[in-house]
Amino acid sequence: MVSTEYERRIAARFDTLDQDGNGWIAREDFSAAAQVLLAEFAVTARSDKGQALYAGAEAFWQGMAGIADRDGDQRITREEFVTGAVKRLRDNPDRFAEIARPFLHAALAVARPDADGHTTVADAVRVLRVLHVPEHTAHAVATALDTDGDGRIGETEIVPAFARYFTVPQ
Repeated sequence: MVSTEYERRIAARFDTLDQDGNGWIAREDFSAAAQVLLAEFAVTARSDKGQALYAGAEAFWQGMAGIADRDGDQRITREEFVTGAVKRLRDNPDRFAEIARPFLHAALAVARPDADGHTTVADAVRVLRVLHVPEHTAHAVATALDTDGDGRIGETEIVPAFARYFTVPQ
């Protein structure tokens, strides 16, 4: 059985996905996240990177809805998020990583990657801030992902860390 403390901590992650703060996660939240990321990095929606980000956001939404939207109303409430998504994914964070991967891959492409597909820690902080992660947390997370200290992070670090953030309360 999942502890109340575990549920409380995971439920706090809900706010990162509820971009408009209306109390549920919907397709529009994923589109809004894509829109603000594009604006932050001055990338147009009609560009290849913009289209990939919107497609990734849609894939992320579809994956989340398939796991968590228990009543089929195209909204994921905080309760559905905790009971439907997180409890089903906590023992398999890789499943969550695969749901999020298309969006994260496209977000990295928007965040000014270098020739190797890595982005700077500073640009990773910008991405996190746009997604409503508090400044101090965003900086700490992005810095921790830079395990070799070269100031760059890539998909191989970001995707599993993102999955752990939403499925592991620590």
